[in-house]
Amino acid sequence: MLSSLVRQFGDPRQVIELVDTDRATPGAEDVEIAVSLSAVNPSDLIPVTGAYSARTVLPFVPGFEGVGVVTRVGAGVRDLKPGDRVIAIGSSGLWQQFLVRPAEWCFSVPDDIDDQQAATSYVNPLTTLRLIEQLREHFGSLKGRSVGVTAAGSAIGGMLLRLLAPEDVATTAIVRSEKSVSHLADADRIIVADGDNLPSRLAFDAVLDAVGGTLAGALIARSVQSGGTFVQYGALSGVPVPQAAISGRPDVRFAFLWLRTWVHSAGRDALEAAFERSFAGLRDGLFASPIAGTYPLSRLAEALAHQGDPRRDGKILLDPRC
Repeated sequence: MLSSLVRQFGDPRQVIELVDTDRATPGAEDVEIAVSLSAVNPSDLIPVTGAYSARTVLPFVPGFEGVGVVTRVGAGVRDLKPGDRVIAIGSSGLWQQFLVRPAEWCFSVPDDIDDQQAATSYVNPLTTLRLIEQLREHFGSLKGRSVGVTAAGSAIGGMLLRLLAPEDVATTAIVRSEKSVSHLADADRIIVADGDNLPSRLAFDAVLDAVGGTLAGALIARSVQSGGTFVQYGALSGVPVPQAAISGRPDVRFAFLWLRTWVHSAGRDALEAAFERSFAGLRDGLFASPIAGTYPLSRLAEALAHQGDPRRDGKILLDPRC
Protein backbone atom coordinates (compact mmCIF):
# COMPACT_ATOMS: atom_id res chain seq x y z
CA MET A 1 0.00 0.00 0.00
CA LEU A 2 0.97 3.66 -0.37
CA SER A 3 1.75 5.49 2.85
CA SER A 4 3.31 8.71 4.03
CA LEU A 5 6.14 8.41 6.53
CA VAL A 6 8.19 10.71 8.76
CA ARG A 7 11.65 9.35 9.62
CA GLN A 8 13.16 12.63 10.86
CA PHE A 9 11.85 15.94 12.17
CA GLY A 10 11.93 19.02 9.98
CA ASP A 11 10.01 21.04 7.41
CA PRO A 12 6.96 18.88 6.54
CA ARG A 13 7.40 19.62 2.82
CA GLN A 14 10.90 18.18 2.99
CA VAL A 15 10.74 15.29 5.46
CA ILE A 16 7.38 13.60 4.80
CA GLU A 17 8.06 10.76 2.37
CA LEU A 18 5.77 8.57 0.27
CA VAL A 19 6.64 4.89 0.62
CA ASP A 20 5.32 1.49 -0.44
CA THR A 21 4.76 -0.69 2.62
CA ASP A 22 2.98 -3.87 3.66
CA ARG A 23 -0.51 -3.81 5.13
CA ALA A 24 -0.59 -4.71 8.82
CA THR A 25 -2.68 -7.63 10.09
CA PRO A 26 -5.42 -6.67 12.59
CA GLY A 27 -5.09 -8.07 16.09
CA ALA A 28 -7.99 -9.66 17.95
CA GLU A 29 -9.47 -6.28 19.04
CA ASP A 30 -8.48 -4.34 15.93
CA VAL A 31 -10.06 -3.39 12.63
CA GLU A 32 -8.43 -2.60 9.31
CA ILE A 33 -9.79 0.49 7.56
CA ALA A 34 -9.46 1.50 3.91
CA VAL A 35 -9.05 5.26 4.26
CA SER A 36 -11.41 7.23 2.00
CA LEU A 37 -10.45 10.81 2.85
CA SER A 38 -8.15 12.36 5.42
CA ALA A 39 -7.73 15.99 6.41
CA VAL A 40 -4.61 18.16 6.64
CA ASN A 41 -4.57 20.17 9.86
CA PRO A 42 -1.92 22.29 11.59
CA SER A 43 -2.01 19.66 14.35
CA ASP A 44 -0.81 17.10 11.78
CA LEU A 45 2.17 19.20 10.71
CA ILE A 46 3.39 20.58 14.04
CA PRO A 47 4.62 17.16 15.32
CA VAL A 48 6.53 16.70 12.05
CA THR A 49 8.62 19.77 12.86
CA GLY A 50 9.76 18.22 16.13
CA ALA A 51 7.82 20.64 18.34
CA TYR A 52 6.53 17.69 20.39
CA SER A 53 9.59 15.49 19.97
CA ALA A 54 9.50 14.35 23.61
CA ARG A 55 6.21 12.53 22.97
CA THR A 56 6.56 11.73 19.25
CA VAL A 57 8.24 8.45 18.34
CA LEU A 58 9.94 8.18 14.94
CA PRO A 59 9.10 6.91 12.40
CA PHE A 60 5.39 7.69 12.21
CA VAL A 61 2.57 8.20 9.72
CA PRO A 62 0.89 11.63 10.01
CA GLY A 63 -2.82 12.34 9.92
CA PHE A 64 -5.17 12.60 12.92
CA GLU A 65 -8.49 13.06 11.09
CA GLY A 66 -10.26 11.10 8.39
CA VAL A 67 -12.92 8.60 7.41
CA GLY A 68 -12.77 5.13 5.92
CA VAL A 69 -14.46 1.77 5.44
CA VAL A 70 -13.78 -1.29 7.58
CA THR A 71 -12.20 -4.05 5.48
CA ARG A 72 -11.14 -6.64 8.11
CA VAL A 73 -11.96 -7.20 11.78
CA GLY A 74 -10.17 -9.10 14.52
CA ALA A 75 -11.69 -12.18 16.13
CA GLY A 76 -12.72 -10.24 19.25
CA VAL A 77 -14.51 -7.37 17.49
CA ARG A 78 -18.30 -7.50 17.87
CA ASP A 79 -19.67 -4.02 17.09
CA LEU A 80 -18.07 -3.42 13.67
CA LYS A 81 -18.04 -5.40 10.45
CA PRO A 82 -16.54 -5.09 6.96
CA GLY A 83 -18.33 -2.35 5.02
CA ASP A 84 -18.99 -0.11 8.03
CA ARG A 85 -17.94 3.51 7.61
CA VAL A 86 -15.97 4.83 10.58
CA ILE A 87 -13.91 7.70 11.94
CA ALA A 88 -10.69 6.46 13.56
CA ILE A 89 -9.17 8.62 16.28
CA GLY A 90 -6.72 8.27 19.15
CA SER A 91 -3.42 8.57 17.27
CA SER A 92 -2.02 9.61 13.92
CA GLY A 93 -1.86 7.39 10.84
CA LEU A 94 -4.60 8.52 8.46
CA TRP A 95 -2.27 9.54 5.63
CA GLN A 96 -2.06 6.03 4.21
CA GLN A 97 -4.25 3.68 2.19
CA PHE A 98 -4.99 1.18 4.97
CA LEU A 99 -4.97 1.72 8.72
CA VAL A 100 -5.16 -0.76 11.60
CA ARG A 101 -6.71 0.74 14.72
CA PRO A 102 -8.27 -0.70 17.92
CA ALA A 103 -12.01 -0.98 17.45
CA GLU A 104 -12.60 1.01 20.64
CA TRP A 105 -11.12 4.08 18.88
CA CYS A 106 -13.45 3.81 15.86
CA PHE A 107 -16.80 5.62 15.67
CA SER A 108 -19.56 4.83 13.19
CA VAL A 109 -20.61 7.51 10.69
CA PRO A 110 -24.34 8.07 10.00
CA ASP A 111 -25.47 7.44 6.42
CA ASP A 112 -26.55 11.06 5.90
CA ILE A 113 -23.03 12.40 6.62
CA ASP A 114 -20.96 12.30 3.43
CA ASP A 115 -17.25 11.52 3.32
CA GLN A 116 -16.15 15.17 3.09
CA GLN A 117 -18.20 16.07 6.16
CA ALA A 118 -17.04 12.98 8.04
CA ALA A 119 -13.40 13.70 7.24
CA THR A 120 -13.73 17.09 8.96
CA SER A 121 -16.01 16.05 11.85
CA TYR A 122 -13.35 15.49 14.49
CA VAL A 123 -10.60 18.05 15.14
CA ASN A 124 -12.40 21.37 14.63
CA PRO A 125 -15.93 20.46 15.85
CA LEU A 126 -14.76 18.64 18.99
CA THR A 127 -12.29 21.42 19.81
CA THR A 128 -15.07 23.98 19.41
CA LEU A 129 -17.48 22.02 21.60
CA ARG A 130 -14.88 21.56 24.31
CA LEU A 131 -14.03 25.29 24.33
CA ILE A 132 -17.70 26.18 24.84
CA GLU A 133 -17.92 23.59 27.60
CA GLN A 134 -14.92 25.14 29.34
CA LEU A 135 -16.68 28.52 29.32
CA ARG A 136 -19.76 26.91 30.87
CA GLU A 137 -17.64 25.18 33.51
CA HIS A 138 -16.19 28.55 34.50
CA PHE A 139 -19.25 30.80 34.31
CA GLY A 140 -22.27 28.52 34.43
CA SER A 141 -24.64 30.54 32.26
CA LEU A 142 -23.06 32.42 29.35
CA LYS A 143 -25.91 34.91 29.04
CA GLY A 144 -24.69 38.49 28.98
CA ARG A 145 -21.01 37.57 28.85
CA SER A 146 -18.47 39.23 26.57
CA VAL A 147 -16.15 36.85 24.69
CA GLY A 148 -13.20 37.68 22.45
CA VAL A 149 -12.20 35.13 19.81
CA THR A 150 -8.75 35.43 18.24
CA ALA A 151 -8.01 33.99 14.78
CA ALA A 152 -11.72 34.44 14.28
CA GLY A 153 -11.41 33.99 10.52
CA SER A 154 -10.21 30.40 10.98
CA ALA A 155 -12.49 27.37 10.77
CA ILE A 156 -12.67 26.98 14.56
CA GLY A 157 -13.07 30.74 14.98
CA GLY A 158 -16.11 30.72 12.72
CA MET A 159 -17.60 27.72 14.52
CA LEU A 160 -17.15 29.42 17.89
CA LEU A 161 -18.89 32.57 16.68
CA ARG A 162 -21.79 30.54 15.25
CA LEU A 163 -22.26 28.56 18.48
CA LEU A 164 -22.06 31.63 20.70
CA ALA A 165 -24.47 33.71 18.58
CA PRO A 166 -27.71 32.26 20.04
CA GLU A 167 -26.37 32.33 23.62
CA ASP A 168 -26.92 36.08 24.16
CA VAL A 169 -23.14 36.50 24.27
CA ALA A 170 -21.44 39.67 23.02
CA THR A 171 -18.76 38.33 20.68
CA THR A 172 -15.73 40.19 19.37
CA ALA A 173 -13.89 38.68 16.42
CA ILE A 174 -10.18 39.51 16.53
CA VAL A 175 -8.24 38.98 13.30
CA ARG A 176 -4.76 39.97 12.18
CA SER A 177 -5.62 41.08 8.62
CA GLU A 178 -8.46 42.65 6.66
CA LYS A 179 -8.59 39.52 4.48
CA SER A 180 -10.50 37.65 7.18
CA VAL A 181 -13.20 40.25 7.80
CA SER A 182 -15.54 38.96 5.08
CA HIS A 183 -15.92 35.64 6.96
CA LEU A 184 -17.20 37.19 10.17
CA ALA A 185 -20.92 37.75 9.74
CA ASP A 186 -21.70 36.09 13.09
CA ALA A 187 -19.61 38.47 15.23
CA ASP A 188 -21.08 41.45 17.08
CA ARG A 189 -17.83 43.38 16.68
CA ILE A 190 -14.71 42.95 14.54
CA ILE A 191 -11.22 44.14 15.42
CA VAL A 192 -8.20 43.93 13.12
CA ALA A 193 -5.20 43.96 15.42
CA ASP A 194 -2.08 42.26 16.61
CA GLY A 195 -0.37 42.71 19.96
CA ASP A 196 1.05 46.10 19.07
CA ASN A 197 -2.11 47.88 17.96
CA LEU A 198 -4.81 46.36 20.15
CA PRO A 199 -7.41 49.03 20.92
CA SER A 200 -7.58 50.30 24.48
CA ARG A 201 -10.64 49.89 26.70
CA LEU A 202 -11.53 46.41 25.51
CA ALA A 203 -13.20 44.37 28.25
CA PHE A 204 -13.86 40.65 27.98
CA ASP A 205 -15.16 38.10 30.44
CA ALA A 206 -13.34 35.47 28.39
CA VAL A 207 -10.88 35.17 25.54
CA LEU A 208 -10.56 32.04 23.39
CA ASP A 209 -7.10 32.25 21.86
CA ALA A 210 -5.46 30.42 18.97
CA VAL A 211 -2.62 32.88 18.39
CA GLY A 212 -0.45 33.24 21.50
CA GLY A 213 2.53 35.59 21.42
CA THR A 214 2.26 39.34 21.82
CA LEU A 215 -1.45 39.43 21.01
CA ALA A 216 -2.22 37.02 23.84
CA GLY A 217 0.01 38.98 26.19
CA ALA A 218 -1.72 42.25 25.38
CA LEU A 219 -5.20 40.76 25.80
CA ILE A 220 -4.30 39.26 29.16
CA ALA A 221 -2.70 42.45 30.45
CA ARG A 222 -5.34 44.90 29.29
CA SER A 223 -8.60 43.24 28.28
CA VAL A 224 -9.61 40.24 30.42
CA GLN A 225 -11.69 41.36 33.36
CA SER A 226 -11.01 40.21 36.91
CA GLY A 227 -12.66 36.84 37.48
CA GLY A 228 -12.59 36.07 33.79
CA THR A 229 -10.88 33.28 31.90
CA PHE A 230 -8.33 33.02 29.11
CA VAL A 231 -8.32 29.72 27.21
CA GLN A 232 -5.55 28.97 24.73
CA TYR A 233 -5.99 26.19 22.18
CA GLY A 234 -3.36 27.08 19.58
CA ALA A 235 -0.28 29.19 18.88
CA LEU A 236 -0.53 30.30 15.25
CA SER A 237 2.04 32.99 15.90
CA GLY A 238 4.59 30.31 16.74
CA VAL A 239 5.22 32.06 20.06
CA PRO A 240 3.87 30.87 23.45
CA VAL A 241 1.69 33.00 25.69
CA PRO A 242 4.14 35.16 27.69
CA GLN A 243 4.52 33.70 31.17
CA ALA A 244 4.99 37.19 32.59
CA ALA A 245 1.51 38.11 31.36
CA ILE A 246 0.01 35.04 33.03
CA SER A 247 1.82 35.53 36.35
CA GLY A 248 0.81 39.20 36.33
CA ARG A 249 -2.91 38.35 36.38
CA PRO A 250 -3.63 36.07 39.36
CA ASP A 251 -7.25 37.25 39.18
CA VAL A 252 -7.74 35.51 35.79
CA ARG A 253 -8.19 31.76 35.26
CA PHE A 254 -5.90 30.37 32.56
CA ALA A 255 -6.57 27.11 30.75
CA PHE A 256 -4.90 25.31 27.87
CA LEU A 257 -7.03 23.02 25.75
CA TRP A 258 -5.17 20.20 24.00
CA LEU A 259 -7.80 18.08 22.26
CA ARG A 260 -5.60 14.98 22.38
CA THR A 261 -5.38 15.15 26.20
CA TRP A 262 -9.15 15.46 26.56
CA VAL A 263 -9.83 12.66 24.04
CA HIS A 264 -7.61 10.22 25.93
CA SER A 265 -9.24 11.01 29.27
CA ALA A 266 -12.91 11.51 28.31
CA GLY A 267 -14.05 7.90 27.91
CA ARG A 268 -16.04 6.23 25.15
CA ASP A 269 -19.46 7.55 26.20
CA ALA A 270 -18.32 11.18 26.24
CA LEU A 271 -16.64 10.78 22.84
CA GLU A 272 -19.74 9.21 21.31
CA ALA A 273 -21.85 12.07 22.65
CA ALA A 274 -19.37 14.60 21.24
CA PHE A 275 -19.52 13.00 17.79
CA GLU A 276 -23.32 13.00 17.90
CA ARG A 277 -23.18 16.76 18.51
CA SER A 278 -20.62 17.13 15.74
CA PHE A 279 -22.82 15.26 13.26
CA ALA A 280 -25.82 17.38 14.28
CA GLY A 281 -23.74 20.52 13.72
CA LEU A 282 -22.71 19.26 10.28
CA ARG A 283 -26.34 18.69 9.35
CA ASP A 284 -27.44 22.20 10.29
CA GLY A 285 -24.34 23.95 8.94
CA LEU A 286 -22.82 25.05 12.26
CA PHE A 287 -19.74 22.90 11.68
CA ALA A 288 -19.53 23.14 7.91
CA SER A 289 -15.93 23.40 6.65
CA PRO A 290 -15.26 24.72 3.14
CA ILE A 291 -12.94 22.47 1.15
CA ALA A 292 -10.12 24.28 -0.63
CA GLY A 293 -8.89 21.21 -2.48
CA THR A 294 -8.75 17.41 -2.54
CA TYR A 295 -5.53 15.72 -3.65
CA PRO A 296 -4.54 12.11 -4.24
CA LEU A 297 -2.11 10.95 -1.59
CA SER A 298 0.35 10.41 -4.44
CA ARG A 299 0.36 14.22 -4.88
CA LEU A 300 1.08 14.94 -1.23
CA ALA A 301 3.70 17.57 -2.06
CA GLU A 302 1.10 19.63 -3.96
CA ALA A 303 -1.36 19.27 -1.10
CA LEU A 304 1.21 20.51 1.43
CA ALA A 305 2.12 23.45 -0.81
CA HIS A 306 -1.57 24.41 -1.01
CA GLN A 307 -1.89 24.01 2.79
CA GLY A 308 0.92 26.52 3.23
CA ASP A 309 -0.54 29.06 0.79
CA PRO A 310 -1.68 32.13 2.79
CA ARG A 311 -4.47 32.62 0.23
CA ARG A 312 -5.94 29.18 0.96
CA ASP A 313 -9.60 29.38 1.95
CA GLY A 314 -10.72 26.05 3.38
CA LYS A 315 -9.51 22.60 4.31
CA ILE A 316 -7.16 20.43 2.29
CA LEU A 317 -8.17 16.78 1.97
CA LEU A 318 -6.13 13.76 0.88
CA ASP A 319 -7.59 10.81 -1.02
CA PRO A 320 -5.38 7.75 -0.37
CA ARG A 321 -7.37 5.66 -2.85
CA CYS A 322 -5.59 7.28 -5.79
